[in-house]
Amino acid sequence: MVDFLFYFFTAVTWGSAAMVVLSRNPVNAAMFLIVAMVGIAGLFVLLSAFFLAVLQVLVYAGAVVVLFLFVIMLLDEGEKRRIRAGKVSSVASVMALVLLLVGALSVAVSPDLVVPGMGEARTLGTTEPVGDAPREYGYHLFTAYMLPFQVAGFLLLVAMIGVILLSKRYRDESEVRAQV
Repeated sequence: MVDFLFYFFTAVTWGSAAMVVLSRNPVNAAMFLIVAMVGIAGLFVLLSAFFLAVLQVLVYAGAVVVLFLFVIMLLDEGEKRRIRAGKVSSVASVMALVLLLVGALSVAVSPDLVVPGMGEARTLGTTEPVGDAPREYGYHLFTAYMLPFQVAGFLLLVAMIGVILLSKRYRDESEVRAQV
């Protein structure tokens, strides 16, 4: 049963991630992104990482994707003409694909992939108690990783302000007078 669930959540995650990239409508892409995040949370549950699964759903599927939807709706670009990819975009796409394949290959051929600080690796389907994992996670987040956490929050704030400024419509005085 665990194997079936693993393959199911993997297929859901890969399929919805592919639809995020291939979807022409940004709102649909954001909805597929939510499905991908929920699929990843299901994989975390299979690894008995319940805290990470809850964080995945609350933070990423909840907050970040909602922020993406606000950005999409505030910009309200509508249907625009399709822009053809230039030479730089094509080269960047090929380089990104090569980097993705090199990274996947290096993980696949690594004989013993151990994450520092995680202790012994768990197998799928085990339900061992996690102990003080949330406390340790919070401690490391707000001590050792405080600067990256603050930088990420600042970048989200700057992005939100940028979207609000881009979405602001400047009207001519004649339009304002006509409405009054």
